[in-house]
Amino acid sequence: MKHTLSILVNNHPGVMSHVSGLFTRRGYNIDSIAVGVTDNADVSSMTIVLNGDDFIVGQVKNQLLKLPDVLRVQDMAYASSVQRELVLISFSITEVNRSEALTICNGFDVKILEMTEDSLLIEFSGNSRQVSNIISVLKPFGIREISRTGQIAIAYRNQNAV
Repeated sequence: MKHTLSILVNNHPGVMSHVSGLFTRRGYNIDSIAVGVTDNADVSSMTIVLNGDDFIVGQVKNQLLKLPDVLRVQDMAYASSVQRELVLISFSITEVNRSEALTICNGFDVKILEMTEDSLLIEFSGNSRQVSNIISVLKPFGIREISRTGQIAIAYRNQNAV
């Protein structure tokens, strides 16, 4: 089962390495990681997506809280949080399929960043399933390049942090 952990950490050099190193030492795989500074320049927010049952995630949370720069760890339940990912996709188009490509883009509510005679560069944000869906729909056009961020999340309401 996928879990999304929201982790507040002190904004110091090497903190991300310490956190990701914990996963490496325990043999857990990180599916996605995103880090950014918060409104307080001394604190960063990390969002880590991992697969595991509740026991494994509980162990990870406890180990994370032992790290000196970790301030808070919260398991973000999908039903009580907003989870998003950003993707930039460059794909091929032709004069024949241009209108079909634009119709698909409108259906997904993407932002078109650049259009040339033979390609489109788009920006899309959504949950991981939506991002995977748009990639799947655009594959037949000939994807030239994809750049995908890690997932980020925020709780709808005040959740109990561990």
